[in-house]
Amino acid sequence: MKSTLETLEDNRVKLSVEVDESEFDKAVNDAFKRIAKEVRMPGFRPGKAPRRLLEAQFGHQVGRDEALREAMPEYYAQAVIEHDVDVVGPPDIEITGGQEDGPVQFDAVVEVRPVVNAGGYDGLRIEIPSPTPSDEEVDEQLEQMRKHYAELEVVERAAADGDHVTIDIAGTHGDDEIPGLTTTDYDYEVGSGAVVAEIDEHLRGASAGDELSFDAEHPDPDEEDPIAFAISVKEVKEAVLPELDDAWAAETSEFETVEELRGDMVTRLSSMRIQQAQSAVQQNTAEALAELVLDDIPESMIDNEVNARIQDMVQRLQQQGMEPGAYLEAMGMTAESLAAEFREPAEQAVRVDLALRSVAEAEGLIPDDDALDEQLEQMAGMSGQSAGELRERLAEVGQLSALRSDLGKQAAMEWLTENVELIDENGDPVDRAALEFPEEDAEGNNGSADSVDSEDSVDSDDSADSPDSADSPDSEEE
Repeated sequence: MKSTLETLEDNRVKLSVEVDESEFDKAVNDAFKRIAKEVRMPGFRPGKAPRRLLEAQFGHQVGRDEALREAMPEYYAQAVIEHDVDVVGPPDIEITGGQEDGPVQFDAVVEVRPVVNAGGYDGLRIEIPSPTPSDEEVDEQLEQMRKHYAELEVVERAAADGDHVTIDIAGTHGDDEIPGLTTTDYDYEVGSGAVVAEIDEHLRGASAGDELSFDAEHPDPDEEDPIAFAISVKEVKEAVLPELDDAWAAETSEFETVEELRGDMVTRLSSMRIQQAQSAVQQNTAEALAELVLDDIPESMIDNEVNARIQDMVQRLQQQGMEPGAYLEAMGMTAESLAAEFREPAEQAVRVDLALRSVAEAEGLIPDDDALDEQLEQMAGMSGQSAGELRERLAEVGQLSALRSDLGKQAAMEWLTENVELIDENGDPVDRAALEFPEEDAEGNNGSADSVDSEDSVDSDDSADSPDSADSPDSEEE
């Protein structure tokens, strides 16, 4: 087989392939073997009829057409590997000769991965969360811990945010009582927004003995009628926090002093902050890099990425014993809406991929043969093969260049994360040394998770958004 490569416009190339008659005749012979399994010839078992009899019965062209249909993809794949073509879409193949006899010739026009310009990558400024907790954050953690140990005392005044009120509450929709919103002696924290905002609005300024009646918008948008509330205020209680002193610290934690307790909180907050900052460096660098790519992206690349993400999700669902169709139905989605949801992140991923390739090329980070062999040695050690065997196998399937590109992209990302300018939320420079965990943390000798009662452990930034229950009166009653 002989092939040539011609570069066309719009990120396309044309592969011109010629297969000599003797080589193609092997494909024709294989085609007749397949045909023999599908037909019945008197005196021969299925699959055993000789080619000459089949040609006499059905004609030579039947086998040739079958061979063209079956062998063409293999010839095309061989040409792609031979010329190291980085294809991103299906080929448009046109047979130009050999349909009836002689050498087989065909042209394959295919879209290839474009080379983009990521100009400005060497001057990126990336905002990340500060890896160092502020005094205010530490104070807030201490305050939350004190609130956990607060005692409630009845007060003779109107309720304000932070106070607890004992109420009888009844919620009705139309003529029907809502069980989850109807109970007695319910303890409610004013300002918590635990049920609906209207409850907090009416309890602010309310005193013991007050009777409140009001309507609130139904949380279900399909329900036009509001929910009617009737609330009797029985008591107003103020949360009295314990003194922030060494005696309290010793009683509620493993530490003897407030200073030691505060130091432990700083350690654990710092660990959390460093993790968040490290993650943000790579994520935000990738996002900034994608924005540098102003070139048009081939739709086929975006479609491929969307399909890859869908397949990944399907596999994960199946591993969890879930049927993808049932999952989509439960989520109120269709295959089309899922693909649409994946499209934006897929396009960004493609832009990042192309930009990283551009950076790797510009900075000379694509591994040479020696570096590639070193990587193959590591991979071979894990697979039980020799590096030479692994190289040969990857070359046969056209994956050697893909491995080289992946290593180059990895090196480009490492280069970028080491060289981008880092600033925090306030625009202040971030010292990269602050992104490293203290040695004692890395060895597990500090920041013990048991240093404070579990209820008082430092929460992550996402804790306020956790999908807690609706804090209905029934749940509190239970």
